[in-house]
Amino acid sequence: MPLPSHGRYGYSAIKGRPGYDWPGGRRLAVYVGLNIEHFAFGEGLGAELGPSSPQPDVLNYAWRDYGNRVGIWRMLDLFDQLRWPTTALVNSSIYAYCPEVMDAVRRRGDEVAGHGRTNSERQGTLDEAAERVLIAEATAAITQHEGKPPSGWLGPWISESRATPDLLAEAGYAYLLDWCMDDQPVWMATRNGGRILSVPYPQELNDIPSIVARKDSGAQFADMIVDQFDEMLDQAAEGPLVMGIALHPYIVGQPYRLRHLRRAVKHIDAHRDRIWLARAGDIAAHAIALPAGVVP
Repeated sequence: MPLPSHGRYGYSAIKGRPGYDWPGGRRLAVYVGLNIEHFAFGEGLGAELGPSSPQPDVLNYAWRDYGNRVGIWRMLDLFDQLRWPTTALVNSSIYAYCPEVMDAVRRRGDEVAGHGRTNSERQGTLDEAAERVLIAEATAAITQHEGKPPSGWLGPWISESRATPDLLAEAGYAYLLDWCMDDQPVWMATRNGGRILSVPYPQELNDIPSIVARKDSGAQFADMIVDQFDEMLDQAAEGPLVMGIALHPYIVGQPYRLRHLRRAVKHIDAHRDRIWLARAGDIAAHAIALPAGVVP
């Protein structure tokens, strides 16, 4: 008896796929997914530094809020110094809570991708009508403030219902970041004959699973970034690859971790002439423009 399947994509081995280059003849695309998140006080979901307490859980709420008050500014300083672009993965409630952060992101010319309304909720637990409203509200807020709709989406808590790719495609999104099954962009089928592109977003090279869940140190996380980059740069000789780095300001924006992050990104920057330092939307646009059949 066949196992249940999502029906979004078929199996495709990384070996033997059609080859292509990123701009400039590069084979490794690198992007930073900078999660800019807002959390409810006294209720809802949120990563935890220490054991959860009865609400209001001041310790964990304040730890997360450090990211918007301090961590994000230190991280933007670092990326300014290196002239690195980022893809800002934005909870739409950020615009009302700390608009100064988004003003700084806009001045940098960073991409703004949708990341739900708040990371205090999951979209995958909603019925289809409510999930459609969530996507519409987040999209409208970004469009109002940025002057154009976002082309990419990352679900809060990587949460999807069975209809999420369909709803995103119907809302005009070109790509999503929820699926970590590949090192290249992959087409995903949506209902009524549509499709949406999946751009690789890391769950290993991501500070929440690494530092919060596995209790890796800042130095270990930085070493992971360096090792991932060095190995993928070698592997990219066989074909194009995407390396994402998923960061949260309340985690790696902490000073002792930021110092190690700086070491890791400077290591990558030293090889800048060999890679395409991009935004996730740039990667998606390049893949979408390739001839039919090139992207699996």
